[in-house]
Amino acid sequence: MLQHKILCIDTSLDVCSVAIGDFIVEEKGQNIHSSRLNIVIEKLMQMAGLSLEEIDAVCIDMGPGSYTGLRIGVSAAKGLCFALDKTLISTNTLQTMAYYCRSISPVEENVLLCPMIDARRMEAYYALFDKDINFIRETKAAVIDERFLAEYLVNKQIVFFGNGAEKCQKFLGENKNAIFIDKDIYPSASAMLPLANEKFNRKEFEDIFSFEPFYLKDFYIQYQLARSS
Repeated sequence: MLQHKILCIDTSLDVCSVAIGDFIVEEKGQNIHSSRLNIVIEKLMQMAGLSLEEIDAVCIDMGPGSYTGLRIGVSAAKGLCFALDKTLISTNTLQTMAYYCRSISPVEENVLLCPMIDARRMEAYYALFDKDINFIRETKAAVIDERFLAEYLVNKQIVFFGNGAEKCQKFLGENKNAIFIDKDIYPSASAMLPLANEKFNRKEFEDIFSFEPFYLKDFYIQYQLARSS
């Protein structure tokens, strides 16, 4: 498969992560994206020996994640595309996490992957993937309790990871089919590269003018209405 020079950017959580080819630069800290993103991109391009004009496209993790982080990352990606006349690609943050998990730990045939991002209270964003990182259940927001994914846990093992997985462990920790990974698995820009390259080859590009982050805001509106009714 033809490989392309795609600048990948993730600012969905507290890691400012950028990658291109075999090169990656990451910095971790709360509320650093607005002050550090352009700096880490410049550092990355120097490491790779490339100018921004030489890239083929920009890829952004579209969410879900931190509202502010997503907004900063998407704004930067769109700005680069406008300025450089490059195409924009987006990847799902949870799918990026699933790729990252598989890259550091082999996944068996009948095992599902469940990346989770902490939302608030007992809520989390999650999705389910098979070992080939195909969606089994699309991205959702859920209030976590003992019934979470019960229909899958009956006959399949599920690997839970990410900063939202701890909420599951108190309810599902005794279930033999629920496996929890303690490693710090987050949406690294390096894991976006294979997804971005596949999308580039299929010409799955975003409209730069209309593209927006994937906030899952509808869940919060419905949840608050339900609590107040």
